Amino acid sequence: QVQLAESGGGAVQAGGSLRLSCAASGYIVGRYYMAWFRQIPGKAREWVAAINTGNDVSTYADSVRGRFTVSQDSAKNTLLLQMGRLVPEDTAVYYCAASLMGGWLPVKSESSYNYWGQGTQVTVSS
Repeated sequence: QVQLAESGGGAVQAGGSLRLSCAASGYIVGRYYMAWFRQIPGKAREWVAAINTGNDVSTYADSVRGRFTVSQDSAKNTLLLQMGRLVPEDTAVYYCAASLMGGWLPVKSESSYNYWGQGTQVTVSS
């Protein structure tokens, strides 16, 4: 049974940083695509970043490129999201997602991912 558990969310002031973690069990980090999404209540889930954990190639939404970094810690079987220069618009519930694909994948699409975590709240105050 695959489980993804996010942690590291919290409240921070604008300009600050947070690091989110997504610990995987029953799933090997280092083979397939994984991603981070976020969602504001009442709005659709938004893709944030993705990484092909097989070759470490990552891609980002325009809104976070240059501020966020997605990475993996294979030894801990964990996906990471380092978030910097946070702004109030980054406030959302952040979700980790994992696929069973390592080749080409429409990484921005929720349907590309087979497993989801429960989410962790990030709140950025001005």
